[in-house]
Amino acid sequence: MTRILSALSLSATLLASTAMAEDLPAPTGDVLLTIRGDISITNAGDAARFDLAMLEAMNPVTITTTTIWTEGEQTFRGVPLAALMEAVGARGDTISATAVNDYAVEIPREDWVADGPIVAFEHNGAEMSLRDKGPLWVIYPFDAKTDYQTEVIYSRSIWQLDRMTVED
Repeated sequence: MTRILSALSLSATLLASTAMAEDLPAPTGDVLLTIRGDISITNAGDAARFDLAMLEAMNPVTITTTTIWTEGEQTFRGVPLAALMEAVGARGDTISATAVNDYAVEIPREDWVADGPIVAFEHNGAEMSLRDKGPLWVIYPFDAKTDYQTEVIYSRSIWQLDRMTVED
């Protein structure tokens, strides 16, 4: 009897895991971001692909901050990096974030925190074009704490982001 209950419990767990993996819908618009690697939730083979509507549906937040690339305070709207990693079931310790031009940076797990960086899709109320550092830009709340005002953090603020790989 115990073995039957254990088998039923295992089956229920596997079904729940499968259902979770199916919770990420397929994009219907242009894909802006593809995430691969050590993730458990996908929607395109071994990858999680996101269009703008999917990112907008993930409870975006707004950060108002100054940056070293712009003049004065700027407003950015996007998905918290922590929420994005949770949405794909990220299990690794590092994100290799890559831009359209193949520039790449590594973002460690300790940056995937509440009130940390966002994957911005709007700058001052408008979508960002490729020419204007878009369509996605990793933005830290630079003015929120001095720990975010270092060359290392500035280097992680990758623009023209289009893919991520979660790694150990």
